[in-house]
Amino acid sequence: MEDSVLTQAERIAGDFFLEQVKTSYQIIGKGITNQICAVETESRKVVVRMNDKDEFPSFIKEKWCIEQAAAVGVPGPEVLSIGIVDETAYMIQAFIEGDNGLDSAIPKSDVWRKLGEYAKLIHSIQVKGYGGHLIDPVDGEFQSPAHAGSDGSWQGYVQYNINRLTEHDRLIELGVITQTESLRVRSLFENLKSEPFRFGLNHGDISLKNTMVNQANQVILLDWNAEVSVVPHTTVAQLMHYQILELEESASVEEFKAFMDGYGLSEKDLSDIRRFLLLKAFDNLRWAIDRSPDLIEPYAKFAKQVVDMTLE
Repeated sequence: MEDSVLTQAERIAGDFFLEQVKTSYQIIGKGITNQICAVETESRKVVVRMNDKDEFPSFIKEKWCIEQAAAVGVPGPEVLSIGIVDETAYMIQAFIEGDNGLDSAIPKSDVWRKLGEYAKLIHSIQVKGYGGHLIDPVDGEFQSPAHAGSDGSWQGYVQYNINRLTEHDRLIELGVITQTESLRVRSLFENLKSEPFRFGLNHGDISLKNTMVNQANQVILLDWNAEVSVVPHTTVAQLMHYQILELEESASVEEFKAFMDGYGLSEKDLSDIRRFLLLKAFDNLRWAIDRSPDLIEPYAKFAKQVVDMTLE
C-alpha cells in the first residue's frame, strides 16, 4: 500500500477524534475490495476502511447491516463514522482485539456452528424488495437493477435464465449441459418460479476469514456484502460454492454440518438449495459470456460440476 493511503487513514482518524495519531499500519489480506488500516490515536484504536467515493453506498449499506444485525444478537464491529473525503469513501470502526477466525485456537466447527446461528438471526431481520442495492435504509428496502431480459425482480431473474435455455444455447456448446439435460433444467427452473420462497437479508460472505474471536471467545462477524434474496438458500449455496471450488476458506464436511446444525437445517433441505445454486451458476456463466470472456472457462467448469451434482 502506498504511504499516501496510510497517511490518509491517519488524517481521517485524527480529524474524527481531533487527536494526534500515535501509530498506524496496513492490515494485509483481510479485505478484497477495501484498503484497510489500523490507526491508534491518544485515546482510541480504530480500523479505517477506504475505497473510491463511488463505493460510498456500500459503506452506507454495511453500516445499516451491522446495526440491524447487532439488534437481533449478531455481534459486529461498532461503526463510528462513514463519509467521503478527497474522493475517498471511508468507514471508521472500533478495533476488535482478538484472533481472526482462521487463526483462533477455538475449534473451527464451534465457530461455524455459531455462524449458522448468526445466519438464522440475520435472515430474521425485516427487509423489503430483492437485490443488493439498499435504496431505503428507513424501510430496509433493497433493489436489483434491471438489465436486458430481466426487470430486476426474482421472477424476472428466474425467467431470464429459463428463456436462455434454447437449443442454440452456448452452454450446450461449452459442454455444460446436453440438449436433454437442458429440458430437465428448464423444468427445475420453472418449479422455482412457483415456490413460496422466503426472502431475507444475506451477509454475502459468511466464512471464517470474516470473523474475529475476542478474548471472551465471542465470535464477531465482519465485512458485509449484503443482498436480499431467497433464504436460507443464498447463504448455504455460497458455502457449497466455496466447497466445490475447494477454496482455502471453504468449510470442511464436519464444519458445514456444524453450520447446518447451528442454523437448524437438515440434509433434506439441501436438494432445494442445489437447484438454487444451479440457477446462480448458470446466471453467473451467462454474465461471463456477455461481459467477461476470460471467466467463461472457470465458470463453465463450475456450472458443469453443479449440473452433475444436481441432476445425478
